Amino acid sequence: MSRDLLAQRYEHVYRAHSAAILGYLARRTEPPEDAADLAAEVFTVAWRRVADMPPGDETRLWLYGVARNVLANHRRGRTRRHRLADRLREHLSRSPHLHHDDDHDGTAPVHAALAALPERDRELIALTAWEGMTPAEIAVVLDADPATVRSRLSRARARLRAALADQDRVPC
Repeated sequence: MSRDLLAQRYEHVYRAHSAAILGYLARRTEPPEDAADLAAEVFTVAWRRVADMPPGDETRLWLYGVARNVLANHRRGRTRRHRLADRLREHLSRSPHLHHDDDHDGTAPVHAALAALPERDRELIALTAWEGMTPAEIAVVLDADPATVRSRLSRARARLRAALADQDRVPC
């Protein structure tokens, strides 16, 4: 089947069944707004497999099968994310070195100075200090030129030093 015929078939299938598939997913998804993303996933599968779609009335049933699988994957992923979030919350609650709301370790001034910096500076400093990354590694993470990262990091560190110095000058 030619590419044009496959595209026409897909468009016909989408127009004929997208509302029904969206309704199926909305009735089974919490929050229902997630249904639009799941429907997009169903029709992405349909686009990739348009040549494999069964003919006639079976197409609708095939789409419901795809939707059922997409929904099952979504639910499994949500369950995994919730379990992971629960484990992380538990870990965080047992890790005093990750809490910054009290100053038992003397880091409150550093956290205050960091909070005063622009987000871009905070991220560069955090990737360096907390994640132990080199400027070259940060460049990969940020999809930036390593030389640019080095100069931005240098300026961010200078702004952090200035923010810390400002705190020292402010009388308590």
